[in-house]
Amino acid sequence: MDRFIYYKMGLKELETIKKEGLKPTLLLHSCCAPCNSYPVELLNQYFDLTLYFNNSNIYPEEEFIRRLEELKNYINYFNKANNCNIKIIVPSYNEKEYRKNLTYLKEEKEGGKRCKYCYATRMKEAYEFASKNNFNYFTTVMTISRQKDSIVLNEIGIKLSKLFPKTKYLISDFKKGKGIDKGLEIAKKHNMYRQEYCGCYYSYINYENKK
Repeated sequence: MDRFIYYKMGLKELETIKKEGLKPTLLLHSCCAPCNSYPVELLNQYFDLTLYFNNSNIYPEEEFIRRLEELKNYINYFNKANNCNIKIIVPSYNEKEYRKNLTYLKEEKEGGKRCKYCYATRMKEAYEFASKNNFNYFTTVMTISRQKDSIVLNEIGIKLSKLFPKTKYLISDFKKGKGIDKGLEIAKKHNMYRQEYCGCYYSYINYENKK
């Protein structure tokens, strides 16, 4: 598969929206501030954005709070600087229950079946919220991550779109078109906290063991 195919498809959809002269609503599945930075700056030009911070995978709770507060700080800055009103929705945090569902995949390597289960679980939860609340579009910021396969993420999104046909899935590959570099520049400019591990208990243990 052409590794740029989803990047091209995403750009084409943005151009279509621009030509229509409307600003549809989009629920953006969000994780940390650095991953959100460039996608927010790009998508805000085309959509009425709302962020959905459903990350019960993050261990420990102090880390969850730290990432959330960093995201809030950036969005507060962005709203003031751009005269907009992006909101962040935060569902309840339940890491113990989330980890219980990951236990059978605990031996999987980073980027393997455990991670794919995690992506799909959080994206489905967010997509369902988008559908129930009549958002026009849904997508995830995770395609900006160098450690995450954008093809896998888009395949999950496309599959989920069949479950929630009222809300269109926005295909993306935010890492392409120098998206990673742009995100790093924004994170550096704002001195953002950048975590050392992906998020879940097992990635945390893996990180600790490598110290």
